[in-house]
Amino acid sequence: MTITRRDFNKAGLGALSLAAIGGDALAGPKDMIRKAIPSSGEMVPIIGLGTNRYGVGDDVEKRTVLRAALARFHQLGGTLIDTAPMYRSSESVLGDLIADLGIRNDLFVATKTDKKGGAAATSAQMEESQEKLKIKTFDLMQVHNLINWQEALPVLREWKQEGLVRYIGITTSRANQYQEFEKVLRQEELDFIQINYSLEQREAADRILPLAADRGAAVIINRAFGGGRIFDKVGDQPLPEWAQEFGCESWAQFLLKYAIGHPAATLSIPGMTKLHHVEDNFGAAHGRLPDPAERERQEAFYDAL
Repeated sequence: MTITRRDFNKAGLGALSLAAIGGDALAGPKDMIRKAIPSSGEMVPIIGLGTNRYGVGDDVEKRTVLRAALARFHQLGGTLIDTAPMYRSSESVLGDLIADLGIRNDLFVATKTDKKGGAAATSAQMEESQEKLKIKTFDLMQVHNLINWQEALPVLREWKQEGLVRYIGITTSRANQYQEFEKVLRQEELDFIQINYSLEQREAADRILPLAADRGAAVIINRAFGGGRIFDKVGDQPLPEWAQEFGCESWAQFLLKYAIGHPAATLSIPGMTKLHHVEDNFGAAHGRLPDPAERERQEAFYDAL
């Protein structure tokens, strides 16, 4: 039987309901865990928003659901929103929702470039993203999955010098790109990297994450849930009692705190399209993160399943 995320979270919440998580316990951002962007010292909340499922076009009903999730994300103190042209209509949908909510000045908007065809194609795509997102300045522009990085990164630097991009970076979610990813990270000056890392997929911790720390790059973690397969592996068993020692009240929080607990990690960007996703995930931004010994215990627990 397939366990849905909703069932999974209900099994792990125990006595603390999602309603409680979304209420007074998370009434404001003042007690939220934040980490610094190494290149600037700017602090960002450790939970951001991944939007690869925001490409719903003009569907009013689906947009209404996403608007509620985005509003709650903002209310709970979330700032960094990660999107991409590859995510269908996500940039346009986000541009409309952000403008409608009037929250642009509170957000850290990150998107990507993935165009082949040289500098002109990269610049044209970034101009399209400006129009779709209804913004002039990108907080973060990333080269998506290293596509055309040799020609794209100089364009990103030009835009940064012109004040149209605040930070630049590269992304991947594929272990088969790690060798090239490491090469780029070693030779280029980057503010951010984005990479997959989870209890299920730990390869990035071998070389990439320590290198990012050495190079002074902030790290955005994607796929902290391992594509959802971790939920199936854990099934409907309750959280281990010791997880409460570092503030976990659901499996989603357990997984997020593991990933963000790596010393090199800055934040994670789980996809959140519904209110209960937002409220549950933001529980990971409160309390404390697991220390190295506790993270080893999480790994041993997962490996024994």
